[in-house]
Amino acid sequence: MDSAVARDQALDAAEALFYGRGIRSVGMDDIRGTSGVSLKRLYQLFPAKEHLVEAYLERRDVRWRERLAASVERHEDPLRRIPAVFDWLEEWFTEDGFRGCAWINAYGELGATSERVAGQVRAHKEAFRAYLASLVADAGLPDALTGPLFLLAEGAMVTAGVTGRARPAAEAREAARLLVEAG
Repeated sequence: MDSAVARDQALDAAEALFYGRGIRSVGMDDIRGTSGVSLKRLYQLFPAKEHLVEAYLERRDVRWRERLAASVERHEDPLRRIPAVFDWLEEWFTEDGFRGCAWINAYGELGATSERVAGQVRAHKEAFRAYLASLVADAGLPDALTGPLFLLAEGAMVTAGVTGRARPAAEAREAARLLVEAG
């Protein structure tokens, strides 16, 4: 099995297991069993579990932000794109297997002990905030709205993850609408 295939298989297994069960509860042997990649090969690709977690978060970040942008950019009106973020969050919250924000979960498990994981989490959150800032700018709204919109989205993610309900997205969307109207 070539390195790219083995890496993809390991990352697919890591994503399913880490997101589904939590990072600390999953060992490299679990990744081996699910991925079909030998333990020796896993450690060649990822010298430590922390490296695998970092790669999982990095890959998930790209996919997550691509899915969000594809959904939001279906709307031509820049003012419609801001509530579309919350529409997408609501769709995501109703997906089978939704367990909250992978980065918040990872930070809660490892952020205090792993600078690699904390760095991936910060990079993801900074990129999401920058994306919201671009939507705010494109809509001709004051930059001061970016922070509150970011906090609404993040709060909705945490609350949906804890409650297992999609309603936080609708509540955050309504608050975002009020902010945009006032802005």
